[in-house]
Amino acid sequence: MTAKLPLDQDYAAYTPADYAVWKKLADRQMKALREVACQEYLDCLDALHPILSPNHPPRFSDLNGRLLPAQGWSIKVVPGFLPVDEFFSLLANRRFCSSTWLRSEEQLDYLEEPDMFHDIFGHIPLYLNHEYGEFARRLGELGVRFKDDEEKVTQLQRLYWFTIEFGVMRQNGEVKVYGAGICSSYGETRHVFDSPKVEVVPFVLDEVLAQEFIITEVQNKYFAIQDFNELWKVVDELEARWEME
Repeated sequence: MTAKLPLDQDYAAYTPADYAVWKKLADRQMKALREVACQEYLDCLDALHPILSPNHPPRFSDLNGRLLPAQGWSIKVVPGFLPVDEFFSLLANRRFCSSTWLRSEEQLDYLEEPDMFHDIFGHIPLYLNHEYGEFARRLGELGVRFKDDEEKVTQLQRLYWFTIEFGVMRQNGEVKVYGAGICSSYGETRHVFDSPKVEVVPFVLDEVLAQEFIITEVQNKYFAIQDFNELWKVVDELEARWEME
């Protein structure tokens, strides 16, 4: 779509070209992820079918109809990047922000900012998972509580980046992906498993909090958790640490 949609999903505005782009992206990722995504993501993706499928862009109202009764989450339409404090506030209130515009055919493999495919296909399925959703909510709560502490906000952004955006885990001895930046990107999915530059290390909280990242560059270092319960312990540890300062 050549113009971004208003702060509400005008479903009738999606064109045949948008349907074609969505189908190409969703078909490609569904095939790619079957072998490499964590079981939790795949289960949630299946649970959202046919609302979330290659056949059509998803209706946010239909997604909310599944998310709200399941775990209390819903989608908040936004025009683009939000101030970090507003973003954390939405997470704390079980709202995940999404744009409604979709990339063009020429942008299939690279975008400067997230579109609806990244926000919805990458992020939304796992909000049906209780452990994952509660981790995101509690991370948002920490962001709200410590929004005036620049160092802590930076650390929370790094934690978010290496979990919710670019998280991986080990299941049955194999690396599996769950981060939305991987699950929504064919190139990133292949990169994790094919690039000799990639390093997958155990998730150590202090290392994650100290790890800088550049949003416009492909990732070469990933921190592997064992399961989503580990993320709860991370939030517990971080909250206890900061409360003692």
